[in-house]
Amino acid sequence: MFKKILIANRGEIAIRISKACKELGISTVGVYSTIDKPSLHLRYMDDIVWIGDSPPLSSYLNIQAILEAAKKTKAEAIHPGYGFLAENEKFAKACEDAGIIFIGPDSKALSLVGDKVASRNTVKKLGVPIIPGMAMITKDLKKFKHAAKDVGYPVIIKASMGGGGKGMRVVYNENELEKSIAAGQREALSAFGDESVYLEKYIEQPRHIEFQVLRDNFGNCIHLFERECSIQRRHQKIIEETPSPALDNNMRMKMGEEAKKVIEASDYTTAGTVEFLLDKNKKFYFLEVNARIQVEHPITEMVTGVDLVRQQILIAAGEKITLKQDQIKQNGHAIETRIYAEDPDNNFVPSPGKILFLSEPNGPGIRVDSGIYQGCDIPPHYDPILSKLIVWSENRNMSIIRISEALKEYIILGIKNNIGYLKRIINSKDFAKGNYDTHFIDEHEEKLFPKQEKLDIALIAGALSKQAGYTKSESDFQKASTMKSTPWQELGKWEICSLS
Repeated sequence: MFKKILIANRGEIAIRISKACKELGISTVGVYSTIDKPSLHLRYMDDIVWIGDSPPLSSYLNIQAILEAAKKTKAEAIHPGYGFLAENEKFAKACEDAGIIFIGPDSKALSLVGDKVASRNTVKKLGVPIIPGMAMITKDLKKFKHAAKDVGYPVIIKASMGGGGKGMRVVYNENELEKSIAAGQREALSAFGDESVYLEKYIEQPRHIEFQVLRDNFGNCIHLFERECSIQRRHQKIIEETPSPALDNNMRMKMGEEAKKVIEASDYTTAGTVEFLLDKNKKFYFLEVNARIQVEHPITEMVTGVDLVRQQILIAAGEKITLKQDQIKQNGHAIETRIYAEDPDNNFVPSPGKILFLSEPNGPGIRVDSGIYQGCDIPPHYDPILSKLIVWSENRNMSIIRISEALKEYIILGIKNNIGYLKRIINSKDFAKGNYDTHFIDEHEEKLFPKQEKLDIALIAGALSKQAGYTKSESDFQKASTMKSTPWQELGKWEICSLS
């Protein structure tokens, strides 16, 4: 077993990996950029190393700086988490050349499955259905135009070397194609250090279903069932659940076996996710392989009882998977919501700044994977994810109720966030019925952004009460003191003022 692991990431995923290491008796090294010096994840590390200035290309995408930090601290392995360099073939190869274990697939497998186009071509040979699209990477606009014409609009531009919605653009006609390719390339370069993009047919009204897979160095391969990831905004997942309300047991097992087939054909090891699109006729298509731990991995852990990060480390250390496929069961239902620092009322622009008050929910069946604390500053340089709220219960209906209540208790003040937006999704009738696809957000936009028609009245009433000299009686405060504390009480004296 490893004695020391460097975690080449930040925020909640770095903390999650550190906790798994501690349980295995492994010392941890954390890395940070200039702006991340006060970051919460560093408090969970045994050693920390500065790796560069705040922009990702200078720090968390700086391969040489990360390798130097590993050598300096004598780390035997590097865990990349998700995002940044997690699916970067060059980084995996650099680790191999330096004699450091990369906790992920080797560079050869990563070049195959991490490259979305290469993995599509491999899967096609296996007979697994794929979405029509490009069979090669190119920068030639004419070839993009030809491919789009061949498969038919709408099409989607996607980053070849990453995921998480970065670099994606839906294109409905040829006039939009060139600027969409350029925008996708810029975003892919910023997020993954590689500007390669490709094109495939955009399937309308699909559900996004992914299967969690583990494979060791001895050829043992298992899947841990599916995650439903269809609630997306701009191709970024924001709510996930398992089991999927769209699958029956026969389809679940069929898709799981196809996922294993994809992983085995590429000689892939460690944890990975095989993603499918399911159309309205219940026909599924291979989408891509995410060659890393997923943001939404906790819901699989909740229903299967398998620690996926721990399994990654054990496999990388040369251990065999001891679980057999027939031993893995889905128990109950889990839902995850992603908490972002963004402003839903202003086109979801990132909302950096200081968190003035933080109160996280807790209780039976509630898990919060968090990278923040009260008083911390949220920088503008990185993905704005703050934390993940995960709940488990015996069935889907109870999980919906539980996460709805937990979101009511989740309070973040000082920066804009999407908690209220998530509550409206969870409480919608179509979500409760499991009646949704990847277009849910667009189709429910009016309900998810209720008009605040009475805001002016509330502000005027507050101003008038101030002018009238209204104050609460002592008995009012005594009564309030017996109630549960609120952030307004915690923050001290406050009042609604006029806008003038």
